[in-house]
Amino acid sequence: MMNHLVAGTSSQSMTDLCEQVNPGVLREMKRTRPFPEMRRVQESWVAERERFVLLWLADRTPRWVGPDHLTALGFLAQIGAGICYALTPRSKYGLLGAIACLSLNWLGDSLDGTLARVRQQLRPRYGFYVDHMVDSFGALALMGGLALSGCMHPAIAIGLLVAFLMLSIQSYLATYALGEFRLSFWHFGPTELRILLAVGNLALFWKPRVQFLGAHYRLFDLGGAIGLAGMVLMLIFFTAQNTVRLYREERIAQ
Repeated sequence: MMNHLVAGTSSQSMTDLCEQVNPGVLREMKRTRPFPEMRRVQESWVAERERFVLLWLADRTPRWVGPDHLTALGFLAQIGAGICYALTPRSKYGLLGAIACLSLNWLGDSLDGTLARVRQQLRPRYGFYVDHMVDSFGALALMGGLALSGCMHPAIAIGLLVAFLMLSIQSYLATYALGEFRLSFWHFGPTELRILLAVGNLALFWKPRVQFLGAHYRLFDLGGAIGLAGMVLMLIFFTAQNTVRLYREERIAQ
């Protein structure tokens, strides 16, 4: 292990030396290094219709609006949704505010990449890194708001956040190891989850508690528990599937 560490340190030192001798070399190497080829897998229920709508919106987006503006909009809207949920104990109309924020989050989070592709302004490494760090912080804000909303038990909200982050880690590792970036699992993607949340918000106005197997539960507790179980199953399934695939592709010769 120490040999690998020494070798890595020597390689890094040579790169630093090259940078010192010829300023700008390391910066140019980083600028021109290609992003690994990857296949985007988007098989959600609404993917085809969503793609058509996003292309239509991208063609009509003002020139002064760029992909970074949309990324910021999506991020701020997701934080806003979390705040609206946190304010729900004071006013149930916070649920309507959350729906509006989820809609803006969809617009910013979904349109930024499409706009970059339509305008040929792709920055693959920058976009991949920033988008998914923004998603992680946004998920923290959203689930934190749900935990404070009184609509969902905090333990379920925390469980959903952990499951989301674990699925994200699985997806990012698969992108690196398999060259395949999965945007949906079992036909469910971020858009479907936003739709379910919005419908659930509306349902809370009329029926905040539901009966299941002879007992009464908060609507979001039951829905969150079902969602958490589904996410855990997805995590186990795709982890096992990718492990078997990689094992077969990298068999050790006997």
